[in-house]
Amino acid sequence: MPRGSNGLHQIAYLIYKKRHDARIEYQIALALAFAGLTGLGAQLRIPLPFTPVPITGQVFFVLLSGVMLGRLAIASQSTYLVLGVIGVPWFADLRGGYEVIIGGTGGYIVGFVVASFVVGWFTDRFIATRRLNYQLFLSFLGVGIIYGLGATWLAIVLSLDLQTALAFGVLPFIPGDILKAVGVGAIGAVLIPKISYGRETDVHHDKGWLETLGFVGSLGLTGLFLSLFWIDLLSASEVAPDITFKAFSYGIAVLAGGLMTVAFLLKSRRISTLRKLR
Repeated sequence: MPRGSNGLHQIAYLIYKKRHDARIEYQIALALAFAGLTGLGAQLRIPLPFTPVPITGQVFFVLLSGVMLGRLAIASQSTYLVLGVIGVPWFADLRGGYEVIIGGTGGYIVGFVVASFVVGWFTDRFIATRRLNYQLFLSFLGVGIIYGLGATWLAIVLSLDLQTALAFGVLPFIPGDILKAVGVGAIGAVLIPKISYGRETDVHHDKGWLETLGFVGSLGLTGLFLSLFWIDLLSASEVAPDITFKAFSYGIAVLAGGLMTVAFLLKSRRISTLRKLR
């Protein structure tokens, strides 16, 4: 247990340490619990008349599984996918079966598995990724993975071009999921211990390539959000009633991306300076 830390940090450390060292039956229970939460989030949905993809609470729990479960997150989302395919009715609209996966929303569910793996693996593997800038970056990256795979599959299944796939399967949902990603990133930065509780590879040495990855990735994500907002504005035939909400959400994403880029750059330069002094 870390010394000199407050009660919340001590409790968080014990939770993550016990989760990391848990026996297989407890790991299975944790995976099932987060699969169930993802299924519950799928029922918190807002249908839209102009697209087959509803707004749901799934993305929040997918990203949160990476933050809370680390390397086990992929097991939770794989469980959600596999049990849903064999008939458990916990996809959106209380649906189940393979028809959902081969339909228009299948790519998003596969994206849940990939995104949870990326967020969870980095969080468990590197202490550095538990800082706020990295947690925001990983959450935004997870959203990008989900929508990248989802829009690609939607375009294939419905024979849509890229612009139409973006208009139907990405643009209506990105603003809301930006806020979910910010929320999960903040939760991760507060809860995850900033000391070793497992087999982290950067316990004794900073990983300079992580900062470079964060800098390049956050710069790219900032450009992506700006591009999506511009495309959204151009695709609208008139001023949409939700333009204020969209501008607010994209504004937060761009601001966060800019701050992350600066933070990664400063950290990378500090590491480089320290190495030259050795």
